[in-house]
Amino acid sequence: MTELLAVLIAYLLGSLPFGYWVPRFVRGEDIRTKGSGNVGASNVLRVYGRSLGISVALLDVAKGFAAASLGLWAGGALVGVLAGAAAMIGHARPVFMRFQRGGKMVATAGGATFALAPLAAFVCIGVWLVVFLMTRFASLASIVTAGMLAVLVVALGYEWPIAAFGVAGAVAVIALHHANIRRLFAGTEHRFELRRPRRV
Repeated sequence: MTELLAVLIAYLLGSLPFGYWVPRFVRGEDIRTKGSGNVGASNVLRVYGRSLGISVALLDVAKGFAAASLGLWAGGALVGVLAGAAAMIGHARPVFMRFQRGGKMVATAGGATFALAPLAAFVCIGVWLVVFLMTRFASLASIVTAGMLAVLVVALGYEWPIAAFGVAGAVAVIALHHANIRRLFAGTEHRFELRRPRRV
């Protein structure tokens, strides 16, 4: 019963739509009408800049970490994985937004991975930063990092539930980026500008 309750709470944690709530509270605007229309941290970063974007990303990471940690406490690796997965599902289809389309789970999956496989998570942070700084495509960085996570959880010998979580989570993240993959091949994907253009 404790294990089931932990997974349910994890889904509710994942359902907290910070990417929608933060811009709504701070700017009084609906992020779904801006940029790509996605309520994830990348779109908030793209539309409103680093202060709001990083804040949302950290909140999404925190809810994934809290969910998986709760599962680990309640029942070990398997329940931790189920709780992390529940948080990711909640992020993608949040109950607080009437199950409408949420974010693409990257930050929430990252938070869950920090709880379940911290070494793999730290390596993945480095991979994401390197790919993003080299290409300035947040989507490509997320796709490559997801693939690396799948490799690492197997190569580093984590327990089978955690390895399965890493592989399944990677597949889910890549699948949710299908539109970004098409735009990358078409050359129309949005590239972040790391420096503001100089005023003439």
